[in-house]
Amino acid sequence: MRKLISFSSTLTSAWIVAVISTLSALFIGEVMGREPCVLCWYQRIAMFPLALILGIAAYFEDTAVRRYALPVSVCGGLVALWHSLLFVGIIPEKIQPCEVGGPSCAGPDQTIFGILPLPFLSLAAFAAISVLLSIPHQRKST
Repeated sequence: MRKLISFSSTLTSAWIVAVISTLSALFIGEVMGREPCVLCWYQRIAMFPLALILGIAAYFEDTAVRRYALPVSVCGGLVALWHSLLFVGIIPEKIQPCEVGGPSCAGPDQTIFGILPLPFLSLAAFAAISVLLSIPHQRKST
């Protein structure tokens, strides 16, 4: 029989990814002084509650968290995918939502340390959370 991974360890891992992502977004915005673009705000709207929801669910080992956290993570990931496609130029500039009165979705401010694209990092975080929440687990026998 194949051994399944403990749900509490995958849930805790998903929570850690969400907390690191949230703290990183706050650091980039508040400490580094970079104003988030429109798509960054939408991604934050999805990620910030995940840090809280997944933390509470990990503490209580709530297996039902998938029902409400996974859709939030997938939606955030779709926005991050859209943002990533804008960043690399696959989606044309004329339909970018970020140009009106705010920072560009695809400009040089969308990288950290000059090399790491923030949309890709966000996409990786949402993907990791979604995968961790999707891993099959054993139910506790009581």
